[in-house]
Amino acid sequence: MSVFDQYIKDLEQELSQSKTQKRAEEIGYVEEVKDGVALIHGLDQAFFGEIVQFESGVKGTVIDLLPEMVGVIVLGDYLTIRSGEVVKATGNILSVPISDEILGRVVNPLGEVLDGGNQLKADVRYPVEKIAPGVVERKSVGVPVQTGIIAIDALTPIGRGQRQLIIGDRGTGKTTVAIDTILNQKNENMICIYCAIGQKNSKVTATIELLKARGAMEYTIVVNASAADPATLQYIAPYSACAIGEYFMDKGKDVLVIYDDLTKHAYAYREVSLILRRPAGREAYPGDVFYLHSRLLERAARLSDAKGGGSLTALPFIETQANDVSAYIPTNVISITDGQIFLESDLFNAGVRPAINVGLSVSRVGGAAQTKAMKQVAGRLKLDLAQYRSMAAFAQFESELDEETKKFLARGARATEILKQNKYAPYSLGEQAIMISAVTKGFLDELAMDKIPAFKEKLRDAFTTRGKKTVDTINAKKVIDEDTEKEIEKLIKDTIALV
Repeated sequence: MSVFDQYIKDLEQELSQSKTQKRAEEIGYVEEVKDGVALIHGLDQAFFGEIVQFESGVKGTVIDLLPEMVGVIVLGDYLTIRSGEVVKATGNILSVPISDEILGRVVNPLGEVLDGGNQLKADVRYPVEKIAPGVVERKSVGVPVQTGIIAIDALTPIGRGQRQLIIGDRGTGKTTVAIDTILNQKNENMICIYCAIGQKNSKVTATIELLKARGAMEYTIVVNASAADPATLQYIAPYSACAIGEYFMDKGKDVLVIYDDLTKHAYAYREVSLILRRPAGREAYPGDVFYLHSRLLERAARLSDAKGGGSLTALPFIETQANDVSAYIPTNVISITDGQIFLESDLFNAGVRPAINVGLSVSRVGGAAQTKAMKQVAGRLKLDLAQYRSMAAFAQFESELDEETKKFLARGARATEILKQNKYAPYSLGEQAIMISAVTKGFLDELAMDKIPAFKEKLRDAFTTRGKKTVDTINAKKVIDEDTEKEIEKLIKDTIALV
């Protein structure tokens, strides 16, 4: 064997023993970057939702696949990115790091801590975009989410796994409904996620401080993409919040996710889409703006027992302009959800709070999401209130009314007064049942209207003293038997006597 042959043999042996592995990287370069969106040449094999790494260290995710280039939304400071910069595809899909430690924390849509505490140790990463559970994996909605607000629990009940829209003008109390609902979950074994999209940081901070003061942050997670954050982060925020909720739902737990609000989410998506030069449709929104919200809200579900029996309830918020529920985004989300609670500015200004318009509010799950105790007392309350509102409008033009109509109007006025509720003061199921019984059973028909607020105060005091046993019984049994009904009657009559 010649020296050359020996050299070749030794080289082949060395190469065969080498642990060096070849690794191909897909690389592109930045064509242009503006307002948090980058257009990149190359990356021919990139897929939707893939994470890419910029040379400056910032990460992005693919949102647009064009013939010549890909559109990427930047997840960080886009001002550090320069035209011509090298971009590498990572092969990983956009996901959020989650563990049980996230309870009680404030995070951004990427799972990074915003409350000044230690960074989270992730047990698992959940994809931000995920296909919703199929029909076979679900079971019907039948367990209520007790909001603590009489007007909602009695008239438009929300079930675990439902998507219930909260809609109304700015300043009509939408966020107050959300906070009351979170406060009421203290003993309901439910994890709450409050997703703030495009809100002022001062408003979000005030909400967090209130939840801390009331001991509600123990079971609450806040996902914040504020007005100061780029539109790209506001676009991702609700999907990240939903992914965090799915982590707990997959563990068999009940989760409530509040999206405050999806109008600003649609604004953020419209901004991103216009930068990507997508064709604009009605109100300059892109053609897939319906899919934007439907693929998010479809992920709300109550899973079958085979899948662990967990649930994810969605409360999306939509802000209207001048009570116009027929605008583009409101009609889209109304058609996706299982009902809506409409908060009207005229009612709010008239002092009816929560300002729920009974006629326009509806729950498509209905009585299936109510306890037997609530069904027993609420009965025809919704229909009577809706009829009262329309009849009261005509009654002001009529000089002479028959006795039956006068009685109906009197009871309707008292029912409206009973449904008024102070903010951040939720009622338990037993307290609600007694309050509603007072008006539906006719106990307040003879009580003067100006004495109703005093009656409510006295009755609320009685719930913690002589009526505590009755309240606890209803809360435990979730049904009203004959003995409990007699106790309720005695409690109401004794309270009326004190007014």
